[in-house]
Amino acid sequence: MKFTNTLSTLALFSILFLSSCTTDTAEGLTATNSIIAKSASSSSNFYSVNQTYNVKAKTGALEAVNLGIAGDFAILSKTGITNVYQSVITGDIGSSPITGAAILVRCTEVVGTIYSVDAAGPLPCSVSNAKRLTTAVGDMQTAYTDAAGRTHPDFLNLGAGNIGGKTLTAGLYKWTTALTIPTDITITGSANDVFIFQVAGTLKLSSAAKMTLTGGVQAKNIFWVVSDAVTCGTTSHFEGNILGMTGINFQTQATINGRLLAQTAVTLQMNAVNKP
Repeated sequence: MKFTNTLSTLALFSILFLSSCTTDTAEGLTATNSIIAKSASSSSNFYSVNQTYNVKAKTGALEAVNLGIAGDFAILSKTGITNVYQSVITGDIGSSPITGAAILVRCTEVVGTIYSVDAAGPLPCSVSNAKRLTTAVGDMQTAYTDAAGRTHPDFLNLGAGNIGGKTLTAGLYKWTTALTIPTDITITGSANDVFIFQVAGTLKLSSAAKMTLTGGVQAKNIFWVVSDAVTCGTTSHFEGNILGMTGINFQTQATINGRLLAQTAVTLQMNAVNKP
């Protein structure tokens, strides 16, 4: 009888031990995966590891950036819009707090309304509405802060800052340095997918390089938040909303399906700008 009781006791301890080991192993794997993902964040191999890591970290789909009243504009700046004739702009444009004299666009180039803070805007078509512009600029700055502040990127320093030739899927991207796009890229996904690209340095789309949307992706759901200057080379094509901390420069005959929202100036040279 004593031997039977001893066997029962040993069996009970074995079950408890195995249960403890299973729990410890699961926790250990979770901790290990977390450590691997964190340590890999500083390397160029972060993309493959962190993609899985962030799926667990997020609670839902990436939310679009709320542009507020700034979303009503194809071009909005704080220090003016320079232009080499002839550009074709579809959507409202405006600049504030600088005087309307800094909006160097002709009435015939804009299919929409040109807003200025005073009567010095392009004549005879400009509309003076300082209040609306103040609100729009404030919303633009709020949108920039929101987009730049998003955390847990799905892709960190993808391509080491060179994404030429790549196909990009929905998610949050972050580059801690400049971003260069020397050749065509494709942005693919569904109509409701959101893309946020955070760039800590400059962003340059090379001459003749083009962005193409596939799968139903909409330009209105693409946000490029850039802390330094944005430059689009001659005859290049850009897709999405540019939220620039500094200048946005479009060289000769570059085009965009999106918005130019700059906290300094926007420079145009015979460009086509179409608000999505």
